[in-house]
Amino acid sequence: MTEERLPLADLLAKAGDGDFLRSVAEAVLQMLMEADVEGLIGAGRHERTGERLNYRNGFRDRTLDTRLGSLQLRIPKLRQGSYYPPFLEPRKASEKALV
Repeated sequence: MTEERLPLADLLAKAGDGDFLRSVAEAVLQMLMEADVEGLIGAGRHERTGERLNYRNGFRDRTLDTRLGSLQLRIPKLRQGSYYPPFLEPRKASEKALV
């Protein structure tokens, strides 16, 4: 299953860099994608269950341009079929979903 808490200590350590909001936005979006993929697959990361419907197959890097700056996201890939986050628009750089 996914972690139940944000790595806040890591995010607060980056606060001096001026990238705090960007780091928080990346972490939240990454957690949303992980939870969504776990629901589609039927199992958490490295979890063995009989209800598993699919398997992970790495990540695709995607840059999302927002007012906070460019967010570097890692979109999970699946072995069968595909996954694209519902809050992103294919082939578009926008933040309509975040607003």
